[in-house]
Amino acid sequence: MLNILQNVFGYTSFRPGQQEIVENLIKGRDVLAVMPTGAGKSICYQVPALKMSGITIVISPLISLMTDQVRNLIQCGVRGAYLNSTLTQKQYFKALDNAKKYTYKIIYVAPERLMTDSFLSFAKSVNISLIAIDEAHCISQWGQDFRPSYLNIKDFISSLKKRPVVGAFTATATDRVKKDIIKELELNNPYTVTTGYDRKNLYFDVRKPEIKMDEVLKIVRKHENESGIIYCMSRKNVEELNYMLNSKGFSSTRYHAGLDDEERTCNQNSFILGEKNIMVATNAFGMGIDKPDVRYVIHYNMPLSMEAYYQEAGRAGRDGKPAQCIMLYSPQDYRTNEFLINLVDENDALTSEEKDDIKAKDMYKLDKIRAYALSKRCYREYILNYFGERAKPDCKYCGNCIKAGRIKGYTPSEDRELYDRLKKITIEIAKHEHIPSYSVLNDAVLMDMALKKPRTLEEMKKVEGMGSYKIKRYGEIYLRIIRE
Repeated sequence: MLNILQNVFGYTSFRPGQQEIVENLIKGRDVLAVMPTGAGKSICYQVPALKMSGITIVISPLISLMTDQVRNLIQCGVRGAYLNSTLTQKQYFKALDNAKKYTYKIIYVAPERLMTDSFLSFAKSVNISLIAIDEAHCISQWGQDFRPSYLNIKDFISSLKKRPVVGAFTATATDRVKKDIIKELELNNPYTVTTGYDRKNLYFDVRKPEIKMDEVLKIVRKHENESGIIYCMSRKNVEELNYMLNSKGFSSTRYHAGLDDEERTCNQNSFILGEKNIMVATNAFGMGIDKPDVRYVIHYNMPLSMEAYYQEAGRAGRDGKPAQCIMLYSPQDYRTNEFLINLVDENDALTSEEKDDIKAKDMYKLDKIRAYALSKRCYREYILNYFGERAKPDCKYCGNCIKAGRIKGYTPSEDRELYDRLKKITIEIAKHEHIPSYSVLNDAVLMDMALKKPRTLEEMKKVEGMGSYKIKRYGEIYLRIIRE
């Protein structure tokens, strides 16, 4: 188990909660894991997948996440594939043929595909050791992203000749949603773990600038050449901010529902591949985006709820390294959101009682996030208490706890200079191979390399995230930079 973790993925130890999940799955016990974004859910089913004899099926609703994870597996020397609507019919059946020959250890599939004749025929003809269900809260009508296609999963599992072990994974689930997941997936005495909502590497702050655009410029200048996302309430704000940033020489692109599919996809890929550093977007952007090197997320406007804010802010720092989550608040944000909540009155499909219930719930959530924005206490404590966790009153790592000072986590200046050189060569490799730079090596690996300064391929094994395949493929390139 630890050999797979180190040799394939390059990590010397598991993160909190991971080892227990992996051990239970390998022993054949079902699992329900609630782990925050960036806690390493994928390792929890990828390690057992490589240890077990058969194939692992990962069920996911997010096409972009499937593509990203398969690409990252291939970069670690693992054969993986995905089956979704981006494939042509010819590509789909070719992938199924390869899968029947056990070419792939891990196969990602959209829930809508499970009960098709072609996929069922394949699934019944091979040995499936593990089924991992990502975004498992989608099976519950009480979850925030209910998807009817998830209700087919238990029928798919019961149609197999031999029941595989089942792991259900989600970042957010109330007690009611957890019960729904266990019931609807028919999990058998599952090992259940909730690792908590705290992301210690994220720095939270709320600022109340007179001119928001000036504050944005101040933040992006501090993060020059680093990846960031700026969320705006309206398309108009997206367009204005993106235009302003480009006019000031920043590498920025945009994403909102008013753009056609082709431009949205193109802009998203430019950001993921690192061709553009900054993504200015409405909340239409982000689901399934697993870009680990996002160093900051700015909310240009206050969102409608703490749930929405924490999900969007949580796209920063997925590599575990320090990242900033900054909300720019003004009283107008509250009035705009209140107006949006009252639009429910125009929905003729609802009764007046249902409209009142929805408005009351949404106004409660809006008041809670305004209280966060205006709070003088520790922002982290407020967030964790909102999600039902106890927290110390002074985290020493948020805007209210630290009124001034640098963000922790960067290395002495000479290490930072080496990190910058390593980052530059990583971007060059990624462009040559037409993949995102984090698929070569992410920021966390590069920072660890800059600190440890390995001089040999053997010493390179001590760098967190450098598996044997990546050392063989890229090791000498990075050693040359370090020696220089």
